[in-house]
Amino acid sequence: MKQESGRSMIEMMGVLAIMGVITVAAIAAISSAMNMQKHNEVNDQVLQMVTQVRQTFTEYDDYSNINNATIFGAIGMSNKNPYGGTYEINVNPSNTRQFVISINGLSQSDCEYFITKGWDGSVGYEASGRTESGATGTCTNPNGENVVRITYGE
Repeated sequence: MKQESGRSMIEMMGVLAIMGVITVAAIAAISSAMNMQKHNEVNDQVLQMVTQVRQTFTEYDDYSNINNATIFGAIGMSNKNPYGGTYEINVNPSNTRQFVISINGLSQSDCEYFITKGWDGSVGYEASGRTESGATGTCTNPNGENVVRITYGE
């Protein structure tokens, strides 16, 4: 009788199944890391916009001179966000000593994340004693059509 060596088909299928599970887990981890990177990028960009707008308008008593069409050129950044949408910076129509940064083009889950995130320095966050996020918006539109608004100023 001869001794046979090699792998059976069942052993090979088992190895392939294990590799498939590992691959799915790796893809999920990479996707999560990419989403967190986008969240961090938006946070950094909003903080940069707030700093630049405050610095640009430091000599004025209010933000009534904000013009969304030219403000991004003045602060030296694009109005495009990592989600394929845009940012908008406008004066708060009910209080010219405040300005509003809008994040457009969000999915429902990203909109919910940014609505619940604590926006340090925003009017709503500071007025609530840092218990509320400071952002407003509704996240019920189809993906890519949700908007979050954050108000800054006095």
